[in-house]
This record gives sequence, C-alpha cells and structure tokens, in this order.
Amino acid sequence: MIYTYHYTSPLGVITLASNGESLTGLWFDGQKYFPHKYISESTEADLPIFKQTVKWLDIYFSSEIPDFTPPIYLNTTPFRKAVCDIMLTIPYGQTMTYGEIALILAEKQGMERMSAQAVGSAVGHNPISIIIPCHRVVGADSGLTGYAGGLARKLRLLKLEKTITE
Repeated sequence: MIYTYHYTSPLGVITLASNGESLTGLWFDGQKYFPHKYISESTEADLPIFKQTVKWLDIYFSSEIPDFTPPIYLNTTPFRKAVCDIMLTIPYGQTMTYGEIALILAEKQGMERMSAQAVGSAVGHNPISIIIPCHRVVGADSGLTGYAGGLARKLRLLKLEKTITE
C-alpha cells in the first residue's frame, strides 16, 4: 500500500509518499517526474513518517538546518542510489557539480572516469527532492542546470540556503 500526504510549502504544494514506514517520494505538484499513476493508486493518511517529514520541512523552510533525516526508502537502481547517497553528503549552503559526483563514483568503483551526463540523469530522477538535495547539484560553471521541480524552485531553494544571493 502507498500512502500520501500533501504539505503546503513556501514553494507550493508538495506531495509526500510512503510505504508506511519510510519516505518513498517527495514531489512538487507539476514536477517533471511526478508519478501521477503511482499517486492515484494511493490512500491519503497521516502517518508518523509524514509527521517526521513535515517537521523536517518546517525546520528547513524556516532557514534552519534540520539535524535529522526522515527514514528514506529508495526503490531504484544501484547507480541512482549511489548518486543519491552522495547528494545526501552535500552540506546545507554548498553545491557540488555533476562532474565532482562522477569523480567520487569513479573512485569508489575503481574506474578511471565516470560520465557526468549519467550522473545528471540519475540526479534528475531523484524521488525525494529537497531532502535528498538535488537542488545543490550544479553545472561545471556553477550554472543552474536541471531540476525536476523547475529551475525557479531550484533558485529559491539555493537562495533560502544562502548559497547564492542574486
């Protein structure tokens, strides 16, 4: 069974999804990879995991750094999970490039190099946006490229974290 909960954020309505124990998805309405069919087959509920996630989001949107991460379950490929694990290490207020993530993955796998483009694809399919901070991943020139929730939201999240000031 999949459960959902809707949270109203400063950036619009966010839909949370859970298997009952862990967070399985967090999407802005209209997000590029929003799983409409997946959500339409769910039941709305107010679960402890949603309360934890709402607490995390409330702290985050008050411009503070949450000191915990809600339990997360990623039903994805090992490569995408490895990319998400690296994104979870990017500190609040900082960014990392697709190329830097590719270098970390290549080193971990004993490879000479890894495709930054492949990393970009994995970042774009992050099912738990914001908590797994894909908005902190930028292009080689620190350009704001790709964000499934839209570049305007990515910009607002980075401004919230005081990563950029423009």
